[in-house]
This record gives sequence, C-alpha cells and structure tokens, in this order.
Amino acid sequence: QVQLLESGGGLVQAGGSLRLSCAASGLTFSSYAVAWFRQAPGKERNIVAAINRSGITTYYADSVKGRFTISRDNAKNTVYLQMNSLKVEDTAVYYCAADRVFSRGSYSSYAYWGQGTQVTVSS
Repeated sequence: QVQLLESGGGLVQAGGSLRLSCAASGLTFSSYAVAWFRQAPGKERNIVAAINRSGITTYYADSVKGRFTISRDNAKNTVYLQMNSLKVEDTAVYYCAADRVFSRGSYSSYAYWGQGTQVTVSS
C-alpha cells in the first residue's frame, strides 16, 4: 500500500521560511517522480514543483521560482520543499504526489497522493 505523508506545514509570517517533507512508503521510491501541489480555498489544485526520479531534473511554477527548492533523498524515501520568502498568497494546503512519469502538468498526471499539510502565511 502506497503512502505519502506530508509534514512541516504551519503558520509563518510573510518573508519567513518553512520546509515541507514528504515521506513515502510502499513503493520503490527511486522509481517515482514526485511533485508538490497546492490548493487554496475555492481554487484549483496547481503544481508548485516537481522532481524526477534521480533528482537531476526539477520544475517550478513561475510563482515560486527563486523562492522554493525541491529536493529528494532516495535513501530516506523523502522529498523536501524548502520555501523561502513566503508570501500571503502562498497560503494553501500543500500536497505531495508521486508517479512513475515525471510531469509538469495537472494533478491528473500523478497517481498517488498524500493527505496534505496546511501552510498559512500571515501579513
């Protein structure tokens, strides 16, 4: 049974930082690309960042380029999202997702999902 467990969310002031973690189990982690998505109330779930199986290739949404960094540790079956210079508009539930195919696309591209972690950025 595949499980993805996000952690690290919370409340932070604008300009602050958070690091999200996504711990995977029940799959051969190094065979899967992983992405972070986010969904704010009343809005669509959109991709934030993605990383391929080896960690060599990454993708970032324009809104987070230069502020967020995705990385992975295949030995620990974990993907991270370092979020710096946070803005109020970054407030959302953040989800990690995994799939055998690396995709920069919509949430339908990813087969497995975590339950999400709330990130709230205050002004």
